[in-house]
Amino acid sequence: MKVGFIGLGNLGAKLAGSLLRNNVPLMVLDLDTDVMARFAERGAQTARDAAQIAADNDVIITCLPSPKASDAVMTQMLPNMGAGKTWLEMSTTDAGEIKRLAAIVEATGARAVDCPVSGGCHRAATGNISIFAACDRDLFETVLPLLTILGRRVLHTGPVGSASTLKVMTNYLATTHLFALNEAFITMKAAGMDMATTFEAIKISSGNSFVHETESQLILSGSRDVNFTLDLIDKDLGLFQKIADDNNVPLTLSPKVLDMVHEGQAALGHDAQSDRTIELYEGPTGLQCLADGFPMELIDDEPEEKGYEVRPR
Repeated sequence: MKVGFIGLGNLGAKLAGSLLRNNVPLMVLDLDTDVMARFAERGAQTARDAAQIAADNDVIITCLPSPKASDAVMTQMLPNMGAGKTWLEMSTTDAGEIKRLAAIVEATGARAVDCPVSGGCHRAATGNISIFAACDRDLFETVLPLLTILGRRVLHTGPVGSASTLKVMTNYLATTHLFALNEAFITMKAAGMDMATTFEAIKISSGNSFVHETESQLILSGSRDVNFTLDLIDKDLGLFQKIADDNNVPLTLSPKVLDMVHEGQAALGHDAQSDRTIELYEGPTGLQCLADGFPMELIDDEPEEKGYEVRPR
């Protein structure tokens, strides 16, 4: 099975790296030719365009920054899609858009899987990231061996669109807790608490979360670089709010979180890392939420192991 991978950004490069590390024949494409050159040095083939990726590979994976980018790439690939081809969309995108593109792909005789990932770039680097996969069951079982190379925990979520719907929900939850942690840290700092002790208090308590165990470390070290920008958060939270609006669900917290994202963009820049939002509290108070002993970048210390399917109760 030959695999083509389009989109070697912060996340895509790590996912594609897992395929290379596990000796999967790989062809790559990205706008950054230097990144492509580095993959070529590691044994990957490079493509001239998306059309070649579709023509020369059995499975085509896209990991792109926006629905618009996915649409543009698919337009190039479509003439070479057909029976025997499978498209895996690993971007975080709108459920309606993935359904639309999947229908176009399937009309050619090819198959489509909606399969975004969750867990951070550090887990993508080790093949330990989680994957949501939406497609019919037969197709899921066909692509599962490949997905268990890309990630550790793989959840079949149902029909195309369901994975993207769940993914933006998880990003909404992660952002909400990040902002809550910002307020917790600055309040504890103002109250004279030691920041390293505060970190451990949260970690061993009912206030703990995946976001705390990962992003809080980058806040306290001063790195504040989680490889995820406020622009990307704005896109994902907007998609979550759209789901609520489309289903006539009146939300209270989500619009406020979106407003906080927009305040961060205005103050820090649209490309600012999301963890820098702590600075929105540090500036006005004159305090700094820092502590010794925390890493400047996240390293996944979970050993790489073959992935497996997670089954709902």
